[in-house]
Amino acid sequence: MSWVEWTDADAAARIRVPTESDDKYSRGVLGVLTGSSAFPGAAVLGVEAAVRAGVGMVRYLGQEQVAEAVLRRRPEVVTVSGRVQAWLIGSGFDDDARADGADDVDEALQSGLPVVLDAGALADVAAVRDRSSVVVTPHAGELARLLSSRGHDVTPDAVKSAPETWALRAAEDLQVTVLLKGSTTRIVSPEGSRVTVSGATPWLATAGSGDVLAGILGAMLATSIDGDAQIVAQAAATAALLHDRAARHASRGGPIAALDIAEALPDAVRSLLGSTHMMNG
Repeated sequence: MSWVEWTDADAAARIRVPTESDDKYSRGVLGVLTGSSAFPGAAVLGVEAAVRAGVGMVRYLGQEQVAEAVLRRRPEVVTVSGRVQAWLIGSGFDDDARADGADDVDEALQSGLPVVLDAGALADVAAVRDRSSVVVTPHAGELARLLSSRGHDVTPDAVKSAPETWALRAAEDLQVTVLLKGSTTRIVSPEGSRVTVSGATPWLATAGSGDVLAGILGAMLATSIDGDAQIVAQAAATAALLHDRAARHASRGGPIAALDIAEALPDAVRSLLGSTHMMNG
């Protein structure tokens, strides 16, 4: 199977546009377990991105002091348990945050719902009951560590020199969808979907950018109608493309910060939907 480049039209087709009959629940609820006292910004950035990418509600269930930071930025976020359609776990986690949220993390991993495992939760993939709708979001170093822990002889440099090979190996070994971050992002599902999102602006190489991507992906999964592996891979590719388009809207050729990317997401969504409408008009 060959690699397929994800396009603006592909991404637009995966963005769920609300209708008159929708409410905040039917538009998708994302459960979020991210951030720590050491890295509270990871939670703020991921939640900001999810809200601006079009999810109906965010439930933030991380540490109390981090929840306070999230609420200062996004007062509409809910901080009590309830139904969700997808989970985002791990961005900005440290050992204390992982220990404090152990029960919630374990419940999410066993829920059978779509799950994004980012950063500090990548190793939790081994504990997931149903991996068919799980996405892991490593960069080269994280993927090398994850595969090394499973007996593979691989270094970050090896992943960087052969990213397609190692993304495929990870999807096969872990039986999850892999989003391998880079200037070209590779998305591979265990069933063999192979998608690239190429030509990302180099201005995306900034602290917190990955937290924003994780939030976008969480929103894409929470708003997806179907949770099968093919749809999950398409949601991941759409998140990667939106991430770049938002960065380009924010940058306009100059430097950006991660929060700028999240704030530009409505413009990115609007431009994708508008360009597709014009092509079909």
